[in-house]
Amino acid sequence: MITIKNKVLALSLLTALGFMTSCSDFGNENVTPNAALTPVTSALLTEAITGVPPTTATGALLDGVAGRLTGLAPEPRLFAQYWSQTQYPENSLYSTTFADWSRYYAVTLEDLQTIINYNNDPATKAYVAQFGSNNNQLAIARILKAYIYWVTTDRWGDIPYFGALKQDTQVKYDSQQAIYADLFKELKEASAQFDGGAVFSGDIIYSGSVAKWKKFANSMRMLMALRLTKVDPATAKTEFTAAYADAGGYISANADNALVAYTDANQFRNPDNALFDGRDDYGVSDVLVNKLKDLSDPRLPVYAAPTTAGDYSGLPYGLNRNLLIQYTGANDFSRPGTKILAKTQPGYIITASQMLLAKAEAAVRGWITDDATAAYNAAIRASWEQYGVYDAAKFTAYTTSAKVAPTTADFLAKIGDQRWISLYPNGTEAWTEWRRTGYPDLKPTPYAVNESKQIPRRYGYPNTEPTLNTAAYNEAIGKLANGDKTSSRIWWDK
Repeated sequence: MITIKNKVLALSLLTALGFMTSCSDFGNENVTPNAALTPVTSALLTEAITGVPPTTATGALLDGVAGRLTGLAPEPRLFAQYWSQTQYPENSLYSTTFADWSRYYAVTLEDLQTIINYNNDPATKAYVAQFGSNNNQLAIARILKAYIYWVTTDRWGDIPYFGALKQDTQVKYDSQQAIYADLFKELKEASAQFDGGAVFSGDIIYSGSVAKWKKFANSMRMLMALRLTKVDPATAKTEFTAAYADAGGYISANADNALVAYTDANQFRNPDNALFDGRDDYGVSDVLVNKLKDLSDPRLPVYAAPTTAGDYSGLPYGLNRNLLIQYTGANDFSRPGTKILAKTQPGYIITASQMLLAKAEAAVRGWITDDATAAYNAAIRASWEQYGVYDAAKFTAYTTSAKVAPTTADFLAKIGDQRWISLYPNGTEAWTEWRRTGYPDLKPTPYAVNESKQIPRRYGYPNTEPTLNTAAYNEAIGKLANGDKTSSRIWWDK
């Protein structure tokens, strides 16, 4: 794992220069002799991970694997009830009707596809090999491309996939089932593609470590498999056990966590730091604060900041504007903790705690023979160590308490609760896992303004699709039970 700052300071310029080509009508007259005619693939990889640096002092990294839109988007955190809004509660009341995916396709996926294209093209592969062996570049790009497509399809459902990134404007939506099947294939093939050549120099997640990238790919396969527990349990078990047994291993220790180390430079800082730069739009919800208090969970002082009175008080979730104004005018409440909002707080993509809980769930389901309780306790410990709150005596008391120690009857529920707690502040993954499992037992706000009055189950398609990709859009929404609404469920959400 290496930092961002020195990798991308001139990234946008390098990317733009990389795509310059000569115009056949004018021969070589408009070719700049100092411009790069072939992309700097290491810079493209770094941009695909971080996103495009902001152009304003208070701006945030938005796109990319580690940008705000992937793991730290505010709306999913509201849906997962990690946070409450302080002033304008529309999104807490589920006013969302659609979301844009252009930054996924036009920036992150395009960067990764360009890396793939230039490493496959006989005319350019020798040149770009200076940034890492062709196979190592292809393997990492394919794994990260699969990750972004996974995040995207889990948000919207059917999306452009097989026909995307080919410069076509009319692209059909592929079924989520077909996309998942291809993602499993891509991850297996990409892991096998690594060779002993030079590492990919733009890798700011694992510094080109083949062993860690294989663990990432296997971990993603395991998490994807769990998504299918309700819609296709046979495939879920097959894919999970194959990834779990793979010789490459999976992320089971914090040393292997997939993360981006943000820096203290504004253009490469933690997106949550930028979110609170001169703003005060969110407080930690009473749902999360009360749960952590009830469990005497030592992560509370990390996740939330104390009030002026020195207490931890969650902001009531889902109040309408009038009630919210009344409450915030008369009460103090906890904002996210200083560690969560620190400029250099890492952006976690997949963690050991997350994977150990996946292992525990697989054991409870009988897919593997490992000790489910041991994996569950190890997951809690990994999360505590991740946030620097582990204490042996407190850990023993916590994991043996009736509110935390699982029984046969409530094992999946307690795994779900601990998954929700440990994933914080990654609202995207927490919301997705809640949709899959129903845990924790979240209740919609009574002031919901959406048509179903329930917590959203998906994003509506971008509002440009009906006019720019009409036929494909109409075909896709015809397959949704309630049309292009947030109440419609994606393929695996049963």
